[in-house]
Amino acid sequence: MSSRPEPLRVLVANERVDRLDATTRVVEALGHAVIARELNVADVAQATADSRPDVALVALGESSEHALQLISRIVQEAACPVIVLLEVEDPDFIREAARRGVFGYLAGGELEELQSELDIVLARFAEFHNLEGAFGRRAVSERAKGILMERHGVDEREAFELLRAQARNSGRKLVDVAEAVVAGHALLPAKTSASRSTAETS
Repeated sequence: MSSRPEPLRVLVANERVDRLDATTRVVEALGHAVIARELNVADVAQATADSRPDVALVALGESSEHALQLISRIVQEAACPVIVLLEVEDPDFIREAARRGVFGYLAGGELEELQSELDIVLARFAEFHNLEGAFGRRAVSERAKGILMERHGVDEREAFELLRAQARNSGRKLVDVAEAVVAGHALLPAKTSASRSTAETS
């Protein structure tokens, strides 16, 4: 990885003006361009569609279903990775956000970690989309099965049944569930016991 990464076009959203300004300063100090700023997180989905940033940094002050709905809207609208900025680390919220397509997060206002997180999330995003483009949906499903096999200690048939069950329970297509597994695998907190089913941190 180069010590001088290519500048990125960044959208920053935070409903606190002081934190919005602080995040903007950090991003610009790292050599990136803040092309859009939003004080209303509810407007981020449209803003990402309009400005087409390389990455969106979205601060969420609450770990709630409303925040997760906003994440879903943003991910659907944005053809870019989304990093969620959390005031307090919440593993359950992070897991669900990952399932909805978030590619990274920062917790506790650790803005000094921003550069490395940007590098990680963009590499992860590119890998995911290269996989999908080169090999199609079947490759995504196969990758998802491999992740589940490794994570849960199951065989291929059982991994496929896990995907099918999740698709059925959530009312989504199997390939959409597989994409969520692949997208969220590297983000989820590491499991602490055999009974937990979180994904490993890459």
